[in-house]
Amino acid sequence: MEIDFVITWVDMDDTEWKKNFAKYSGKIDNTKNEVSEARFRDYGFLKYWFRGVENFAPWVRKIHFVTCGQKPDWLDENNPKLNLVSHKDFIPNEFLPSYNSVVIERYLHKIPDLAEHFVYFNDDFYIINSIRQERFFRNGLPCDIAVFQYNPGWSQWYKRIKNNIRVINEHFDKKEVMAQYKDKWFDKSYGSKARWNYLLKPYGKFVTLRTPHNAQPFLKSTFEEVWAAAGKELTETSVNRFRALNDLTPELFRTWQICQGNFEPYNTYQDTKMFPLMVRPKQAVRAIREQSYSLVCLNDNIHIRDYVKTMDEIRTAFESILPEKSSFETSMNTITPKG
Repeated sequence: MEIDFVITWVDMDDTEWKKNFAKYSGKIDNTKNEVSEARFRDYGFLKYWFRGVENFAPWVRKIHFVTCGQKPDWLDENNPKLNLVSHKDFIPNEFLPSYNSVVIERYLHKIPDLAEHFVYFNDDFYIINSIRQERFFRNGLPCDIAVFQYNPGWSQWYKRIKNNIRVINEHFDKKEVMAQYKDKWFDKSYGSKARWNYLLKPYGKFVTLRTPHNAQPFLKSTFEEVWAAAGKELTETSVNRFRALNDLTPELFRTWQICQGNFEPYNTYQDTKMFPLMVRPKQAVRAIREQSYSLVCLNDNIHIRDYVKTMDEIRTAFESILPEKSSFETSMNTITPKG
């Protein structure tokens, strides 16, 4: 099975990007999450993402590096496993430039030469320990956890998730799906995380699924199916240059995949962890050093205390497990601290 990785990245220090961003947003307003600096700033850790892939997932067929046309100076674009992808290569021109990740992500299936089986990474998801193909795909299907989750109605993100659930309920009957794929919805590996599945089994409509904040395996054909069914809504909301309350998010594609039964049960929480750096920086550093998980997410926030110190400690932790340059780095590369 050929498996590709897709990663999105932005360099907010780029002069041209800043000019265009200012044109459409007015300024980076740290009081609004949709245009917060934390959503776009780069730690300078991208090299460790590539090192992690090369050391711990050497089986990957190709890495599609998605930007608005940017490229780090140190990145070797001649690496045979690397495909540099600009937004204009797969997103319709009328929706560009876009600073809305959920719009960018809904067009990923249009990336040239993308494999049917691919794993999507944000640039704050890192592989820090050996990981096999079977972690992401088994029997040709994505490995995932199908469990419901309670979300408070006041959450801005939940309001967007509800848009996805509305589309899902229009196209799937919950009772039929859970009956047809009963073994997948009640797999014993889920443990206590499946409690809402039992509680909500009699309920007639889908609610929010628990979504691990980490690398997500997809079938390209899933995107094509969702676009065939909900293309009108996806096209209409593609005009949102920044996040908006009527957005449809990537969870739509993941939930559709699960409702189709196109997944193999796997409790992804057993080897992945999301660390909000605002409250858990020391735990994040320790997890990297000790390689406690296969995958970690280092979630940024504009209110991180001692930001420079925290980033230095994380950089040192990465260096302790990934000190050698990868083949994706040019020979002149050195790690340059940010901040």
